[in-house]
Amino acid sequence: MSVDPETLRQIEELSCDDRPLLVLDVDDVLLEFIRPFPRFLEQRGLRLTMASFRLTGNIADTATGRLVEQPEVTALLDDFFAGQADWQSITDGAPEALASFGERAEIVLLTAMPHRHRETRRSHLDALGLPYPLLTTEMAKGPALARLRGPGNRPVAFVDDQPPNLISARESVSDANLFHLMADNSLREFLPPLPDDITAVHDWRDATPKIAAALGF
Repeated sequence: MSVDPETLRQIEELSCDDRPLLVLDVDDVLLEFIRPFPRFLEQRGLRLTMASFRLTGNIADTATGRLVEQPEVTALLDDFFAGQADWQSITDGAPEALASFGERAEIVLLTAMPHRHRETRRSHLDALGLPYPLLTTEMAKGPALARLRGPGNRPVAFVDDQPPNLISARESVSDANLFHLMADNSLREFLPPLPDDITAVHDWRDATPKIAAALGF
C-alpha cells in the first residue's frame, strides 16, 4: 500500500534523523477524544451509547432515538476537529512521558484526520506545549511509518488506540514495537484480543518504561 501523497509531502519536510523513532497517534493517545466527544454531541441534541467500538451506529438523536448515519457522523467529526481546542485536553501523563525521552528519540505525531484540519491541530498542540512534528494521513498508517523510519534499522515504537492502525504498522515495519494505549480503558471490552505482538499498556505511566526499553534506552 502506498503512502498518502500529502502525508509523504509532510514527511519530506522533516529533517533527516537517525535516532530511535517514536511515532504516536493523537486522539485518545495524546489528546482526549472519547471523553469530551459526548459533551460535544449533547450540544447538538445527540447522545453517544457505546454498544460497540465504533461511532457509526452508536450516535442517536436524543429526542427521537434515530441513529445517525455515516455521512452525518463524518460531518460531526469535521465540526469537532474544527473546534478541537474547545474540547480536547491532554491525556494524563503524556507530556511528562514524552519529556522523559529528552533528545534520545525522534518523536513524530501521526494522526488519521482530514488534512484540512492539520493547522488547527498544530496550533492546539503548540498551545498545550506539545511541539512535536505533526503528520496527518487519510490512508493507512503503516506505509507512512515505514517511510518515516527511512533506510537502516533504527528502533521503532508506535503507539495507537486503534488495533487496525497497529496491524497496518506491523505489515509495513515488521520489527516495529507496537503499543496499544487507550485514554479510556473501559472500551477494551468491545475489542477482540490483541495479537501477541502488540503490547497493551494501561496508561502513560505503564507505557513509558516499556517504550524506553523498546527504543534501547
